[in-house]
Amino acid sequence: MKIIVLAGGLSTERDVSLASAAGICRTLIEKGHDAFLLDVFLGLEHAPERLEDVFTLPGHGLEIAKNISATEPDLAAVKASRPDQSDCFLGPNVIELCRLADITFLGLHGGEGENGKLQATFDLLGIRYTGPDSLGCAVAMDKGLTKQVFLQAGIDTPAGVTLHKTAKDRSLASTGLSLPVVVKPCSGGSSIGVYIVSTEEEYAEALEKSFFYEDEVVVEEYIKGREFACGVIDNEALPPIEIIPKTGFFDYANKYQADATLEVCPADIPNETASRMMELTVKAFRALKLNVYSRADFLLDEKGNLYCLEMNTLPGMTAASLLPKEAKAAGIEYGDLCELIIKKSLEARY
Repeated sequence: MKIIVLAGGLSTERDVSLASAAGICRTLIEKGHDAFLLDVFLGLEHAPERLEDVFTLPGHGLEIAKNISATEPDLAAVKASRPDQSDCFLGPNVIELCRLADITFLGLHGGEGENGKLQATFDLLGIRYTGPDSLGCAVAMDKGLTKQVFLQAGIDTPAGVTLHKTAKDRSLASTGLSLPVVVKPCSGGSSIGVYIVSTEEEYAEALEKSFFYEDEVVVEEYIKGREFACGVIDNEALPPIEIIPKTGFFDYANKYQADATLEVCPADIPNETASRMMELTVKAFRALKLNVYSRADFLLDEKGNLYCLEMNTLPGMTAASLLPKEAKAAGIEYGDLCELIIKKSLEARY
């Protein structure tokens, strides 16, 4: 198959996306596909005269992939590096190449790549793509809305509220919550802008820092417990994985620095707890109108209560990422997982 693997963009998760997409591209090439890695924002400025020749270029576009750093990407520098200086999210030749491909594998994370806008655009243009549809992506991207959907569906989630930047009263008292609390951007990812606070001063500072990323933030009760993730493919849950950071919680640095976190899959929990987590994952997947694949994040407190935090509609896809590790525990190797996602994406739409 001719496959464009789309990555990058202008999300705070840009570097993570490039790492995921590079892994996807390499394994698809090994599987015999004509895959090409493309940055959705920077595009391909100097394309071959025959655009379809891109799929057989020796480098397969992999030169754009860089190592993940412990800090967030400099998005201003990314914007400045675009030769045509356009503010259009879709770079040169992106639409044309995606239309030429048999399918576009979405290796994007966060922002316009994951909030349903790109999926809706592709639907209108007749471009085949991997992952959930635009509606599910849009709902799941909004943590405040996700929380409401979970509550209506009977899925336990930490109590919380959404605050807007322009709100006259942003005090902790106005939320009805008590310390400690978690403050995080409403639509962010990779735990960027997420703060666990224990004092009023920390709360005020966390609000300002989170509002730097977005105009809406979620403030929710802090649940002390073990961290887990559980993937789902085509309404079938994968074995849960436990995430054990060596320090702090599963923030950006712990997610992407080598040896910062221990990940255990299958998770060392009772079968009953694992089964309940898997059932809740599928329930959340359906409640949010998702399809193809996603990954749920959970907390398990000391009393055995499970809390679903959110659904990631385009989870990390390096061979060392959570979802591929869960798939491997279920007997699905990385390359086969990528091909399974393509197969189920095509079945979901055509």
